[in-house]
Amino acid sequence: MSAADRGKAGPAMRVGHGYDAHPFGDAADLGGRTLVLGGIQFVGERPLAGHSDADVVAHAVIDAMLSAAGLGDIGTHFPDSDERWRGADSIEMLAQVAALLAEDGWQLANADCTVICDRPMIAPHRDQMQECLSGAAGGPVTVCGKRTEGLGGADGIVAHAVALLLASGEQRSTQVASGEQRSTQVVSAGDR
Repeated sequence: MSAADRGKAGPAMRVGHGYDAHPFGDAADLGGRTLVLGGIQFVGERPLAGHSDADVVAHAVIDAMLSAAGLGDIGTHFPDSDERWRGADSIEMLAQVAALLAEDGWQLANADCTVICDRPMIAPHRDQMQECLSGAAGGPVTVCGKRTEGLGGADGIVAHAVALLLASGEQRSTQVASGEQRSTQVVSAGDR
C-alpha cells in the first residue's frame, strides 16, 4: 500500500525516531578507517567500529526515516550479516532509503539529529554535515552536538534523530523571511 493509499485511511504525515551508537575502535584494527559523522571525515580522530563506515549520524537519520514510513529499520535493509555492506558509505545508504521512501509515496519534510559525544566538536562541521545529509535524504536535515558532561562519552558516539515525512502530493505551507505564507507541492521522484 502506498503512502497515498495510507493517507486516505490515516495521516498524510508521519514522524519517526532513530537511534544509533557505535563504540570507538582502533584505526589499525579497522584497516586505517577514518571517523565519519554525517558524511564528513574527521581525520585524526578515533574511528568508530562497525560493519559499514559506522556513521552514527547517517544511521540515526536512516532509522528515523524508515520508522516514520513504517518500513522497518536499518538492519532490515542493510544487515550487518551481509558482506555487501562491509565498509559501505552510509550517505549512499541514506540516498537509497530516500529513493525507497519516494517509491512508497513519502517525501522527507525535515529531520533533526542530535549527536552525543565529547569529541570531536560538532559545531565547526555542522554546516557541511547538514549539506551532505540533506542532499542524500532529499530534504532538510539539521544536526546539533551535545557533550556527555562526563557521563561515559569516552566509549563511543550516540545519535538520536527524528524525521517528519509527508505523503507525496500533499500541500506544505512554509513561512518565508518576509513572514508571507507560501504553499508548495510535494512531489515524488517519479513525478519530476
